[in-house]
Amino acid sequence: MSLRIVFMGTPEFSVPVMTALIGQGYDIVAVYSQPPRPAGRRGLELTKSPVHEKAEEFGIPVFTPKSLKSEEEQQIFRDLKADVAVVVAYGLLLPQAILDAPALGCYNGHASLLPRWRGAAPMQRALMAGDGETGMMIMKMDAGLDTGPVAMVEKVAITPNMTCGELHDRLSLTGADLMVRAIAALERDSLKLSPQSEEGVTYAAKIEKSEARIDWSQPAQDVHNRIRALSPFPGAWCEMEMNGRSERVKVLRSVIADGSGQAGEVLEGQLVIACGQGAVALTQVQKAGGKPVSAAEFCNGVKLKRGTILS
Repeated sequence: MSLRIVFMGTPEFSVPVMTALIGQGYDIVAVYSQPPRPAGRRGLELTKSPVHEKAEEFGIPVFTPKSLKSEEEQQIFRDLKADVAVVVAYGLLLPQAILDAPALGCYNGHASLLPRWRGAAPMQRALMAGDGETGMMIMKMDAGLDTGPVAMVEKVAITPNMTCGELHDRLSLTGADLMVRAIAALERDSLKLSPQSEEGVTYAAKIEKSEARIDWSQPAQDVHNRIRALSPFPGAWCEMEMNGRSERVKVLRSVIADGSGQAGEVLEGQLVIACGQGAVALTQVQKAGGKPVSAAEFCNGVKLKRGTILS
């Protein structure tokens, strides 16, 4: 008999995992996702999460509690009589009563090589730190923050110019395959768990708005890492003088370049900018209200003189 699964996830990252389980014939008896949020240009329309929308396409009941702390919500969860809960970027802490409810426990797909980068933003923090690899891990959840024993892991190389968007897509598909294999092993009673190392623990704090502004006084490698870590969202940004006024421009892609000068100084050609040490070439940018364009396209419309200082 197929396992009764409750799937708990919210963003686009979680969707491939859910659809892979459905594709393998598993019985997803319910889906939990974050409540619909205001969206649209005016923020007046309530928009369902990507997981919520996909679950409805499959006719799966969706629950969107703001919290799982109340006895009422916990009883609703228990009444589903799940064998296992699969959790991928859900966004709510699971109280012990929820963790204990499924007969076989709750299994989380986490986008890092635990215990490195426990927490909310593992992909962004790995890129900011210049890590050469990361991966997906399936772990059995406990009351701690990403502290449970690990069931399966698959490593993924981080290339020098990889953006968070590219890493997101790679890890999402990797996680889907890994979770299907983990649940199949759990069903066969052959899933083995190993405790996490007590060494090398780091925490991936949530990205704050203040981190998105580019600090040109940092070394070029750090500037480059921040740009790719925040691409495509929220997007690292700086201010440029255009048409006599300062405008915010997002930087979505960059490469390390030759050159030196005052931090933030435009050095030459197509957006080569001096940093505290070295320089970066901005290769894809986006003006407010515009679409992403290459440096060449941008410079066709905006003339930044050599020696201009970006802020």
